Amino acid sequence: MCETLGSACLGVSMVLAAPAAFAVPDILETPARPTLLAPESLLNDATRAGERIVAVGERGHVIFSDDEGRTWVQGAVPVSLTLNAVDFGTEQHGWAVGHSGVVLHSSDGGENWTLQLDGNQASTLAIESKQSQIAELEEQIEQAEDDEKADLEWALDDLFFTLENMQADQDVGPVNPFLDVWFEDDSHGFVVGAYGMILRTQDGGENWEDWAPNLDNPQNFHLNSITQVTGGALVAVGEAGQIHVSVDGGDTWERRESPYEGSLFGVMGTGQVNEVLTFGLRGNTFRSTDLGRSWTVVPNEGGATINNGAVADDGRITLVGNGGAVLMSTNGGESFRVYFRNDREGVMAVVPLQGTDLLLVGEGGVKFTDSRGRNPN
Repeated sequence: MCETLGSACLGVSMVLAAPAAFAVPDILETPARPTLLAPESLLNDATRAGERIVAVGERGHVIFSDDEGRTWVQGAVPVSLTLNAVDFGTEQHGWAVGHSGVVLHSSDGGENWTLQLDGNQASTLAIESKQSQIAELEEQIEQAEDDEKADLEWALDDLFFTLENMQADQDVGPVNPFLDVWFEDDSHGFVVGAYGMILRTQDGGENWEDWAPNLDNPQNFHLNSITQVTGGALVAVGEAGQIHVSVDGGDTWERRESPYEGSLFGVMGTGQVNEVLTFGLRGNTFRSTDLGRSWTVVPNEGGATINNGAVADDGRITLVGNGGAVLMSTNGGESFRVYFRNDREGVMAVVPLQGTDLLLVGEGGVKFTDSRGRNPN
């Protein structure tokens, strides 16, 4: 094979023969490297912390701006992993999540970050939770009538199968990412991620609980997004069109019948009580005015996958997605006008600025546009 691959095989042999001194460093323990290029690199999410804007992305980059995105400062981050999402419960207290199951916390508006949780600890929490479920079900089987035992034993087999997979994953290492985070204040919040991961904290991340058993997700489909809509309800969406709603702060969840069987990548409110927008693969977008009990299809001629969205103070709704897609609505999300940026680079998040100006983050880092697709600068 090396006769055909030439230098590629030489490179492989050199890596295999490299001494331990040249081993790749553990990026879970390597601080993010300061770089002036952070605002131009891949950024996956952005949000406000009071008047400040904070964005997160690849290589553990966290940047913040106090002048509406014109200039940026890089925060101090203890890991160099890709970060997928950020949310601030207060002006000072924020959380960011990403690959290898990392959860980071800042108490100074995004300037400095500490590691609260990693994938090893998250895996341990999930395994302990599954073991508790197994013990409870075994007790139920002992007390059940004979005609009930068969179904319960099938459920027990499923739990054992899931537990074995979790234990095998733990042996590999912390590979599963958290994909989104939401905090109500400086104490109460959730993180969600791959394979149905959802953790809750009520003390600002000092302690976390595996909350997956409280959602109807037996196949452990990915949970991609979580938010709170006007009126106080929490909504989480994910793979296979799953939609979960909580009206009691996340204590209990109800799975809603979904209008779509594909992946939903984002969910947001419209600014009106109990109204929800969810969106995802191939631009499929849906709107509900009753917390997901019924849905209407929102036309989207662009067809590009939608990643995220935001509502401006004046009620304008913006959705952003792959291929430079930017969708604008002035009627509460009933319809959208779509345009595609000339650079066609994927947009991962949007922050409304003054007037109709927008700050976008994505494949090309930080960019600006307005409701007509023009660069306001």
